[in-house]
Amino acid sequence: MSQNIYDNETFFREYMKLRGEKSYNDLLEQPAINKLLPDVKGKTILDIGCGYGHNSCLFAQNGAKKVVGIDLSQKMLEVAKKEFCHPCVEYRRMDMSELSSLTQKFDMVYSSLAFHYAENFQKLIADIYVLLNEGGYLIYSQEHPIVTATMDCKGHHNLDESGNFVSYTFSDYAKSGQRVGPWFVEGVINYHRTMGEIISMLAHTGFIIKDVVEPIPESWAMKEKPDLIKEYIKPTFLIIKARKPE
Repeated sequence: MSQNIYDNETFFREYMKLRGEKSYNDLLEQPAINKLLPDVKGKTILDIGCGYGHNSCLFAQNGAKKVVGIDLSQKMLEVAKKEFCHPCVEYRRMDMSELSSLTQKFDMVYSSLAFHYAENFQKLIADIYVLLNEGGYLIYSQEHPIVTATMDCKGHHNLDESGNFVSYTFSDYAKSGQRVGPWFVEGVINYHRTMGEIISMLAHTGFIIKDVVEPIPESWAMKEKPDLIKEYIKPTFLIIKARKPE
């Protein structure tokens, strides 16, 4: 089972504070992944790592026939059921390693920033492939492999004498596997895979790769958060859209 860090009281409290400010998710990841979404009207959708349910509810509001949002965090699901409930949305507490227990099929599998927590990526992708209808889409984001690479999780930007961002230092890129580092609390576990491993696993499973996006900020986002200029040096997110053949 994956680490359930989001039910850690300190982590959950600090994470939820992000909802009150413009985050990288709002300004960079979500705008980029939304551009890849197909028309969801009448579709069945699985939202893996649905968190507090914002995206699941939005799919339903945009006409999805049925949305199943799964997450391991009870605290997140409590927020989802309270603030983002919808007649067409069902929230379930489930680890993404347990996808094979689902029996229904989906037209789209969506996930925002959850797959880097999956220990067994091969099983995850294989399970998703089985759950998708023919012609269905997998659209997901994760932390970029450059971000997850450094073994001690201490990759860092470098500044010039004027305080401008000029480069990024990281290491251990070719050493796949578990990483343990701090994010609000100590001991947060995620998993590093190279870009080659990720793309090859999708292709070998049978997916057709449609888009691979390393988002850069748009001008409006730069005005909101000027330090997004760093994204031109090192991307924070990787977004992939893949399709199961008909």
